[in-house]
Amino acid sequence: MKKKLIIIGGGAAGFFTAINVMMLNADFEVIILEQGKEVLNKVKISGGGRCNVTNVCIDPEQIVKNYPRGNRELLGPFHRFNTQDTVAWFENQGVKLKAESDGRMFPVSDDSMDIVNCLIRLTKKYSIKVITSTKVIGFSQINKGWLIKTNTQTLSSDFVMLASGSSKLVWDLLSNLGIGLISPVPSLFTFHCKDTRFKDLSGISVDNVSIKIIGTDIKTSGPMLITHQGLSGPAVLKASAWGALELAQMDYKFTIAIDWLPDLNEKAFLQMTIDHARKKILPRNPFIANRLWEQLLNTFISENLTYAEAGKKKLAQIYETLKNSAFTITGKSTFKEEFVTAGGVDLQEVDFKGFFLKKITNIYLAGEVLNIDGVTGGFNFQAAWTGAFLAAEHLAYRDE
Repeated sequence: MKKKLIIIGGGAAGFFTAINVMMLNADFEVIILEQGKEVLNKVKISGGGRCNVTNVCIDPEQIVKNYPRGNRELLGPFHRFNTQDTVAWFENQGVKLKAESDGRMFPVSDDSMDIVNCLIRLTKKYSIKVITSTKVIGFSQINKGWLIKTNTQTLSSDFVMLASGSSKLVWDLLSNLGIGLISPVPSLFTFHCKDTRFKDLSGISVDNVSIKIIGTDIKTSGPMLITHQGLSGPAVLKASAWGALELAQMDYKFTIAIDWLPDLNEKAFLQMTIDHARKKILPRNPFIANRLWEQLLNTFISENLTYAEAGKKKLAQIYETLKNSAFTITGKSTFKEEFVTAGGVDLQEVDFKGFFLKKITNIYLAGEVLNIDGVTGGFNFQAAWTGAFLAAEHLAYRDE
């Protein structure tokens, strides 16, 4: 008799678990239950519709540095299935990936539907049943198996895989079973900033800045984008991920200090002022976008002032502005449509050899249902692929 696996959640982790179980052991009947009308929605919209599948980083010791929560627990799993394995898996299924200069990896086609269609095709190949518009409203253990109650029917299963993302209902059901949870808060969000220095600068990007959140130990660096609402880009998103819990406690109202030129030291700056002594300070400069430079300095630098005329005090003020500009953040926005949370099932509840619960038999978990989240760059998907694959492997090779 075939073993039965019901997967709750039709996203990346759910599909990857289902497919790999069947690839490793055909003696399974697998059903995916999805609450929405469509599956793999986050895969479709990620990376602006391109799908940031994973990252070029292959060293587990380095990969885990990109996870504010879960870095210690993922080290062992990444030694068994890491970014290199993900690339090989998709390429073996006919979807070639490419690396970009920042380390992110996308389908060569730049079309997330290549990933979606690949996963859907494989569910059909392995006769995996996908049921949409089905809300799970309860599950209970009977002997070693499970009864899963939905809005339309009650199903029985030997095993349950929870790939339900940030579903409050599933978290509540787990809590009722005595499983510890970490209250979820948003991660990976952009910063609202109404500072007049950013007026009319929407769309301007800076290749590398350093951000410090005042009153915390959080400091990040990377590209940054000025938007119509405030600030975005990798430096901001990393800060939001590492500071997810602290910033929630601050109600997303805090102050940041920006070093616009982390590689510029005072000696190099002063040499620049000597080299350009006769030139006007505004509006052009050799460092950052002219409009941004002008907005940062025009409150204390007059229009025709040259570097030679500025004097030590003004030059020191310019340097301080470039290296330590303070801005008030007044709120947050979701990063595009990619909603990621910090929080979920307490990682102490999970055996990461096979991504299953320690206290309760035959429940597996992967993806955002766990208190694991990564910074932007393909790391959240990689955690899902890794957890799903190792859960599938454990299921496929179980003796009982």
